[in-house]
Amino acid sequence: MVEVAEYGVESFDSRLRREAMAWLTVRTNDGEEWLTREDIQDFTLGGEKRRLQATQTGIWKPKDLSAALSIQTVYRAPGRERPYNDEVGSDGLLRYAWRGDDPDHPDNRALRSAMEQQVPLIWFFGVGMGPAVFQPVFPVYLLWEEPDQKQFVIDPNVGRGIVNRESPIEEHLRQYLMVETKRRLHQPVFRSTVLRAYRSKCAVCALAHKELLDAAHIVPDAAEQGIASIVNGMALCKIHHAAFDAHILGIRPDLVVEVRDDILAEVDGPMLTYGIQARHGQRLMELPANRREYPSRNLLEHAYQSFLSA
Repeated sequence: MVEVAEYGVESFDSRLRREAMAWLTVRTNDGEEWLTREDIQDFTLGGEKRRLQATQTGIWKPKDLSAALSIQTVYRAPGRERPYNDEVGSDGLLRYAWRGDDPDHPDNRALRSAMEQQVPLIWFFGVGMGPAVFQPVFPVYLLWEEPDQKQFVIDPNVGRGIVNRESPIEEHLRQYLMVETKRRLHQPVFRSTVLRAYRSKCAVCALAHKELLDAAHIVPDAAEQGIASIVNGMALCKIHHAAFDAHILGIRPDLVVEVRDDILAEVDGPMLTYGIQARHGQRLMELPANRREYPSRNLLEHAYQSFLSA
């Protein structure tokens, strides 16, 4: 039975998008978890399996929809380029590249239709390979097209209604867009990328309870060196994350933990003794399997110098 929406009968298109996003909300624990490609194939609608994601391309439009349902960005380890770029423009808005050079390619027409109809899309952002792992980000919308650059302007439900192609984006609005885009897209993608690489274990103590772990930035993302990349991240439990940020403990470029001298001399309870002081001089207990995803030595050195000067 087709459900009745506020202003009439809900279309199949609207129902599919709504139920897919509701299902993804549950399956990702409200965006806290990543999904494998196989996980994503579990979605059903009305008892029938429905595909939500392209397998060979970046854009997926089911045959019975008039517009694209989802887009994806594949994961590439640091140092390896993606086959196409999805970048942030100087205005703080994201771009999603056409498929190929032909504006009339069916995939590009499917995105154009989604833009014209202003329907919500799902963005499957790759956070790991072997198996392919994705962080779903939704809803996202296409604001306008930039044919000269062969791309669409994409918005994670931040700028709709407050920006348009004809009006220049003022600085205060640009800053707002960049902050909100980071919160809604980059932060969940960064978290999933880091925790997946560290097998959901704290790098310092190997605690394996994901709900007690953070994706910690080695250099704060607000700093000039604070790049949004896995090489600027480590999985840390909440205690060791707070201790790292407070310069209670530091991590040398050779991946050895140091604890501040005054903290080593302090006498307190078992948490300090076993949780902090006992880690002094110990090598990190958990690191990514792929050496390309190891913490950057340059960024560790930068953070370590801050620790020494604290």
